[in-house]
Amino acid sequence: MARKDTDMKKSVLAVIVGMLAVSGCSLIPDYQRPDAPVENAWPHGQAYDALTVNRDQQAADIGWRDFYRDPALQRLIQLSLDNNRDLRQAALNVRLYQAQYRVQRAELFPDIAVSGTGSRTRTPADLSTAAAIQQILNPQAGSPGGSIGSQYSVTLGFTSYELDLFGRLRSLSEQALLNYFATSEGRRSTQISLVSEVANAYYAWLTDQRMLQLTRETLAAYQRSYDLTRQTVENGVASGLDLRQSRTALEGARANLAQYTRQVAQDRNALALLLGTSIPTDLPQGKGLDGNDLLADLPANLPSDLLQKRPDILQAELQLRAANANIGAARAAFFPRISLTAQGGTASRDLDGLFKGGSGYWTFSPSINIPIFTAGSLKASLDAAKIQKDINVATYEKSIQTAFREVADALAAKGTYDDQLKAQQDLVQASQEYYDLANLRYRQGIDNYLTVLDAQRSLYSAQQQLITDRLNQLNSGVTLYKALGGGWLEHSQTRPPLAAKP
Repeated sequence: MARKDTDMKKSVLAVIVGMLAVSGCSLIPDYQRPDAPVENAWPHGQAYDALTVNRDQQAADIGWRDFYRDPALQRLIQLSLDNNRDLRQAALNVRLYQAQYRVQRAELFPDIAVSGTGSRTRTPADLSTAAAIQQILNPQAGSPGGSIGSQYSVTLGFTSYELDLFGRLRSLSEQALLNYFATSEGRRSTQISLVSEVANAYYAWLTDQRMLQLTRETLAAYQRSYDLTRQTVENGVASGLDLRQSRTALEGARANLAQYTRQVAQDRNALALLLGTSIPTDLPQGKGLDGNDLLADLPANLPSDLLQKRPDILQAELQLRAANANIGAARAAFFPRISLTAQGGTASRDLDGLFKGGSGYWTFSPSINIPIFTAGSLKASLDAAKIQKDINVATYEKSIQTAFREVADALAAKGTYDDQLKAQQDLVQASQEYYDLANLRYRQGIDNYLTVLDAQRSLYSAQQQLITDRLNQLNSGVTLYKALGGGWLEHSQTRPPLAAKP
């Protein structure tokens, strides 16, 4: 009898090993990366005449401390990386998807557990089979009493372990892994966006401070002009119309003063929100807006380099691959599922007899579930998985097109803002000369005050536009750095590889 039990155990073990050997087949379609729906060269035209492509250096490998050279901005960026809540949430999402992948991967292995049970049960006489037989055999014995029974057991084994013969669980595990990798790239994308947002907010704050300073200077000039005009009116030299015209410019400057005062305060609040903390009072001395070395020069790479450097594109492709893996799971659902339950242990009526000879027992219970009629749900699930993949293909292609457009726009800005700033500086100089001459001619009684007022407004407008153009130039540099995938590294170095399996 013992020999038969041993042979039976060997047979069961052979069946399990054989099933595990054939498991692991995958029905995931072969993945083919979609062709990039953009040209492998940047646009041509007058805006790109000065563009040169550098194949040796990658902009994404330039650390943000090396690109942003303003010490105050460097301090603010570091504060945002330490305290920003969006970035913190993105990091937690990575950990969440990592945990979900580990949960899904655990489905590939049986859950082995050991359990111990014990029970004592009193059975009434009228429910006891032994008592009933005794009553039948010996009716004169009287009514028997109830019986008390005991049972103890210790069991080791697993239940409902699915043999992954057709790769359903492996496909789901692959999908979870790719989603985890995609979330990791999403965190990098969040950091890159945060770094650029802090830089843009900082430059906007400096710009509005400069606008506020310019408005105060202009208001003081308008006030002096108004006071002088009022004196000439009182002396009968100028007319009341000149005084009214001078006052319109004065009140307009006062309105602008209130506007820029408000914008400076709002810029500070926006920057504090990005930092996730208050702006420190001990910021290093910044370089302002006029420095020529605020941003490092960036090499222009080929459009194909974006596919390896832009985390949002990498995230979209990983999500596409995850959708492709889900098709394998949907395909495997059409095939039978085989589950195993195997347990072994020791059982006895007495607690001290649990580990005595002859108390051992084992069970082996395979089961199979073959889908025959599902009202089309399996086919619909497969169709949905394929459609989801097509959606992810479109998303992936759109992310490439968006990246191409962002880089192309930033390159066009890079090639034209130098000329625009030079022209605007010449316009400010010309407007200053126009105002000085118009004011002199008015004081000499040659021209009316309307000419002076026009010259004042032209000068003020030209000065404002020069500051705005400088902000736009800086923003375009920030955008180009972000569009090329820069902002993930702190210092220039080789970009770290894709996250390894946890």
